[in-house]
This record gives sequence, structure tokens and C-alpha cells, in this order.
Amino acid sequence: MFLLQLFLVVACGCCCYSCVWTVERRERERLAMAKAHVMVLPFPAQGHVTPFMELSHRLVDHGFEVTFVNSEVDHALVLAALPEALSGIHLVSIPDGLADDENRKDLNKLVDAYSHHMPGYLEKLVGDMEAAGRPRVNWLVGDVGMGWSFEVAKKLGIRVASFSSGSVASLAIMLKIPKLIEDGVLNDKGWPEREETLQLAPGMPPLHTSLLAWNNAGPPEGQHILFQLVCRNNKFHDLAEIVVCNSFLEAEASAFKLFPSILPIGPLFADSEFRKPVGNFLAEDTRCLKWLDARPDGSVVYVAFGSMAIFDRRQFQELAEGLELTGRPFLWVVRPDFAAGLSKPWLDEYQQRVAGTGMIVSWCPQQQVLAHRAVACFVSHCGWNSTMEAVRNGVPVLCWPYFSDQFLNRSYVADVWRTGLAVSPGEDGVMTKEEVKSKVEKVVGDEGIRKRAMCLKDAASKCISKGGSSHKNFMVFVDLLSQ
Repeated sequence: MFLLQLFLVVACGCCCYSCVWTVERRERERLAMAKAHVMVLPFPAQGHVTPFMELSHRLVDHGFEVTFVNSEVDHALVLAALPEALSGIHLVSIPDGLADDENRKDLNKLVDAYSHHMPGYLEKLVGDMEAAGRPRVNWLVGDVGMGWSFEVAKKLGIRVASFSSGSVASLAIMLKIPKLIEDGVLNDKGWPEREETLQLAPGMPPLHTSLLAWNNAGPPEGQHILFQLVCRNNKFHDLAEIVVCNSFLEAEASAFKLFPSILPIGPLFADSEFRKPVGNFLAEDTRCLKWLDARPDGSVVYVAFGSMAIFDRRQFQELAEGLELTGRPFLWVVRPDFAAGLSKPWLDEYQQRVAGTGMIVSWCPQQQVLAHRAVACFVSHCGWNSTMEAVRNGVPVLCWPYFSDQFLNRSYVADVWRTGLAVSPGEDGVMTKEEVKSKVEKVVGDEGIRKRAMCLKDAASKCISKGGSSHKNFMVFVDLLSQ
């Protein structure tokens, strides 16, 4: 502070004392605003990092100091993709326990590694931060999928809040595992004992027992790893003083009746102007926004399958040709690792052929895209983050789930809210180009779907507005973290 004052004396001349007083006053105000030091820890995946980053921005806006903990690999990706420095959020990292060349899209392998290695690294990080003079961590806001971190926090005298970046329905099924085993729906290994459609309560999304999240997130031989993780997380659930989630009351009313202690604070977003980075792993290609500007209202099919989905060559080509058959302009996100075994000459020729109507990018600012007037529908993997972004913008969805809880989210869209439809595979499991064309036309042309999507958008807007249920719950959350 003395050096800063000396600089102001030299730079400001006769006004220096006023300048110094102003700086000191602002520093006092900043310190007075700093309610607590909050450490946030998402599950190491894009669909979790994004809502945690959005939540972190909101906490910074309310005066909290936030330390954001990523795995080392995800941390490097976020830093490389950042368009500018983050304000008020300190980005740090810990190892995930895997070697640099190991496949982090294999959730079984990832979960097994971080469950064994990350607890020790997190404890060391907290100690190193305090030794370096950082303020003591008052709260851990941890992912429900990282329950081991709750135990570490309690050991260190840090209070715990749990944040679910997925649907409450998905969390409810996990918390009901003991009951499902008792009722004979599941065995003690997590596999279904009988083929049936599961519905925990009227109004909740129906889900076939063959599509439970832990049974559809990796190779079957590693299923036990994920199921054991879910069961351990359930035991850690009670260590949290509060559980909040990226959802809203009207979207999942029946699920919230089942678990009234879980507070919805969503749909989350960092800021209405889309200026604050949300922790993307890939750099956004913003050229697509100008491309959208040149398209008519409600004309564009937006296609994106998140950060984990991988298509084989045939399925990729069927999707590509199906989009071409619609005759509609389309914006398609194709990650560098999205298609296995795809011929580059084939893709180059395809891009030349559709250059007048289609645009392909490796990543995009999805929230801005979904808010754009030109977008007619969203062909989506139905990750909960993407689902909430579609809801918040009133965009109809063509559901194409890939794994895990995405099948349950599809059920919300297609069966409960009825704001979209689902693709249907052929006998060989492939979605044909004819199926893609047909379902896109049905989603875009269905006035009822469009009206229901707009009604859900209005409900979400009311929830996050001042006085709405999500806004009130968020202030309860803020007040607790301030203690």
C-alpha cells in the first residue's frame, strides 16, 4: 500500500492525498465486502466445469473470494481457451491421478483414478494456500459427484455445501438406490433385476431400468466403479450443510417434492451480456455469430453433442447427410475428436458441398447461439447444462442422448415438458439420414412444441428474477456462505 501511495503522490501532484484516500477507502470497502473464501470443486468434465464457473461468477458478484479447483489437464485447457483474465476467480489445479496420455473420456478409469489420488492432493493444496498467505478457506462448494472432497473438507475444518450440476431427478434416483435394491428393482451391484419403466413419483420423468446413469457411462466391465462411486457419494451427502442445484421449481416440481431440502438456484448463467468466460475447454469460434446474423429468424438448426460424445464413421455421415437433406441452414459443432475413423477427404468434400447452407465449427459460444433469433431448434445430446440453456432460451430440442443421465434428460424434454422429440434408431442402432430429416422437420414445424418451450422459458425467467423461487434460494445460499 505504501508503494501505491508513493506512486499516487508522484503521479497526481496536489491531488495525491485525495487519490490516496480514495484508494484506501475502496480497499476498505473491498475487504468489508469479502464475505468468505469459497473453494469450488467440479467433477472433471466440461458439463460440470461450466455451471460451476457460472456459479463462481455469481458468488464473486456477491463479494466472495473464490478459488476454482480443476484437474491439471482441465486447468490447462481452460487457461488456453480463456479469451481474457478472470475477475475475482483464482484458478488452481490438482492432479487427477492419470498419466498424461491416458484416456480421460473413459469415465470408469477417470473415476477410479481421482477417487484414490485427489483427496491427498486437495488436502495438500489447502495447506499450501494457507502457507502462501491466502485467506483461510471457509467453505467448500463441491460437486455431488466428488463426495470424497466433503470428507477432506470436514477433516480440515472447512464447511461444506453440495452443488448438483445435473437434474434433481437424476440425483433422486441415486439417493433412492437403497430403496430400489430393497424393492428388488436393482441388485447390490447396481444392475436391474427386471426390465421395467421406473418412475419415482407422478410427474417425474419415466426411465427404463436399462438406462440408469451408472450403467451407461462406459464399458460394462467397469460399471462397478461408477456404481460404487455413486453409493459412496450418497454416504457423503449428509456432510453438506446445504444442497443446491442448477434447476428450477417448475421444471422438476415432483422431484423437489420428493427432496424438499434440495434448493434449486437455476437456470444458472454468468451474466446476461455473455461477457464472462464459463471455463470452456476449447476456444470459441465466434465467427458463427456473424453467420447467424445473416440468417432469417427461426431458420437455423443448431447441432452440438457436448464434450464427451463420439460418433463412428457411419453415424457421423448419416447425421451429416440428414442435415443436408433438411435443406435448412445449420450450425454444427464438430470437435476435433468427435468422429472416429472419419475420412478427411470425405469431410472436406461435404463441407464444400454444404458451404452455402451449413457452417461447421470446432466449438462455439453456445449460450449466445441458443439466444440468437435465427435458431429454430437444437439437436442435442441432452446434457443437463445444454438442456437448461435450451430451456432458458425457449429453444425446441431434438434429443439424441449419448450416455449417463442424458437418457433421463431426454425423458424430461420429450415426455414431461414436451418441448421436443427424440430420434429413433434403426434395428442396427444407427440413426439414419431419413430419421434426422424427418425429426428435424417435425420439431421445427410443431407449433405446440414451440409454445410449450416458450412457456417453460417464461417460467424459468420468473424463477431467476428478483422474488422468484430460484432467486430466493440463491440468497439463502449466499447468506449461509456469509456466516
